[in-house]
Amino acid sequence: MDLEQWWNIVTPPTREWLIAHNGEALTPEVVADISRAGGLVASDAWWMGGRGPDGIFLSDAATDWIEERANEE
Repeated sequence: MDLEQWWNIVTPPTREWLIAHNGEALTPEVVADISRAGGLVASDAWWMGGRGPDGIFLSDAATDWIEERANEE
């Protein structure tokens, strides 16, 4: 499922966290909510970024997309 689809399914606190912490490693709770909403975090979707010692990150394109949404609110 694409970011545009799961964005409206995740809980409002998850969307708020993604906006407030845009570009940071995802928390386990955020990963769980994205997965619950149908976003396959283990996929090679355009919105998935790297994985590192700090955790899972969204791609630069995804962080830009989230920033655009935040600016529209």
